[in-house]
Amino acid sequence: MNSIELVVTTNGETRMVFDDRLDLRSVGGISIQRGSHVEPTLSGQWTADLYPVGGPVLGPFDKRIEALAAEVAWLQQNWLIPNLE
Repeated sequence: MNSIELVVTTNGETRMVFDDRLDLRSVGGISIQRGSHVEPTLSGQWTADLYPVGGPVLGPFDKRIEALAAEVAWLQQNWLIPNLE
């Protein structure tokens, strides 16, 4: 089973790639925002559009699960730890 990464910044902002295994309602108020849009193309392939977090469009992929995996990998590598400069 994969781990869940939570990043807490010095100003108290917490980031994570959403995962149903962790119920955050017990820690107080939360704000969930979309990080991307994984959608089928007209040709039946899949893309992951990371525009909501300032990222690229990934793909096309033959299978939706491939687009989802690429989405999570990109978010973990490029968005999870915010640029604190």
